[in-house]
Amino acid sequence: MTNEERIHIATIGRCVGLRGDLKLHLYTDFPEQFKAGAMFQTDKNERLTIDSYNSHSGLVRFEGFSDRTAASRLTNRKLYTTRSESRRACNLKEGEYFWFDITGATVEEGGEKLGTVREIERINATDYLIVETDAALQAEGLPKRFYIPWIPNYVIRFDPEAKVVYTTDARSILEAS
Repeated sequence: MTNEERIHIATIGRCVGLRGDLKLHLYTDFPEQFKAGAMFQTDKNERLTIDSYNSHSGLVRFEGFSDRTAASRLTNRKLYTTRSESRRACNLKEGEYFWFDITGATVEEGGEKLGTVREIERINATDYLIVETDAALQAEGLPKRFYIPWIPNYVIRFDPEAKVVYTTDARSILEAS
């Protein structure tokens, strides 16, 4: 797995109980990836295989880490997968997209380029596009960066082939930022 392909999808938290269960903090909308036998790479370039995962409690157990002492060594490790593995393991519904598909997309409104999506951040239950404002708009004195909530009031649609997010009223957010 090359660094360019790696996608951070979870962080391993504290131990729970005595049998090697660990709290799993997800950075994905697709918990179905975390099933017995699934393999992930850590930020320490270790390969971990899931022994069990309970989506209700958010607890995971990895093969070879069957007691609290062994499992505690994994606390704070980040879990990574690849784009191709995500596409294989996750079944997107119509209108759903991976964050990595949206990152880097141009943001347009009424034919005007507002900027480029640099990151996506989830705040409470809403995803926000963190947009780097187009240089021409920055030259007009507008902020270098602004947030657009991924809700129908602002995001009309995303064209994954053209890699463009079409918006409405996002310019007013930019101007108010």
